[in-house]
Amino acid sequence: MALMQVSYFSNVLGMETSMNVILPQKTVGRIGMEGKTASGKIPTLYLLHGMSDDHTTWLRRTSIERYVANMGIAVVMPTTHLGWYTDMAEGNRYWTHISEELPEICRSFFKDLSDKREDTFAAGLSMGGYGAMKLGLRASETFGAIAAFSGGFDATALSMGDLRGAAFWKTVFGPADQIDGSDNDLFALAEKLKASGKPMPKIYMWCGTEDFLYKQNIKMRDHLKKLGYDVTYEESPGDHQWKYWDQKIQTVLEWLPLKK
Repeated sequence: MALMQVSYFSNVLGMETSMNVILPQKTVGRIGMEGKTASGKIPTLYLLHGMSDDHTTWLRRTSIERYVANMGIAVVMPTTHLGWYTDMAEGNRYWTHISEELPEICRSFFKDLSDKREDTFAAGLSMGGYGAMKLGLRASETFGAIAAFSGGFDATALSMGDLRGAAFWKTVFGPADQIDGSDNDLFALAEKLKASGKPMPKIYMWCGTEDFLYKQNIKMRDHLKKLGYDVTYEESPGDHQWKYWDQKIQTVLEWLPLKK
């Protein structure tokens, strides 16, 4: 594998930002790990961070580089700060950056990345779980499969809660009473996508039964299944921490619909 730490300018955000990128590499004689390349264009997993993290966190908290070494897949881990993968009401346009600009930038930098929907995936934890689900539901023509761990899916409930305070959430989503039915409402987005006739993503969800976001995960699971989405849902004892997400990213890598 090749690990690249990339600093680049985002025209959408109007500033320098960062991502870490793992690219597949065929290796021989490497002690303890073999490396494999893709047989054609390289599938890509966009791996999203949570509220307290940045683009380095998946590398620091898991062995993601080792997990994908023999898969022939690229992994893109961007920074999105506390933007909640939205075009913020009072802030930067992180949604436009992550859903449109970032894939274009990555494919221009790394010419072997596939631009096909069936080769493009997203996954994330907590805030990143919201982001991954949003990419699947609002940008389904780009992302063919998504995975969310311990996702914060109900933007209205988040805005009404005490995490970070109402002033913070207003800068992200706008007034709480205007979230329902908006482009930041995942439940409404699921309904709109279903009605549109556009391709629907394959979805994996996991949440710990002691997680403070557990009820939101059950609500989202039931909503998606009622609408007819292809959902693989798993839960197990656990709360909101990395020892579970490290396990579940390995499960998702096996679950991804990669071409053999």
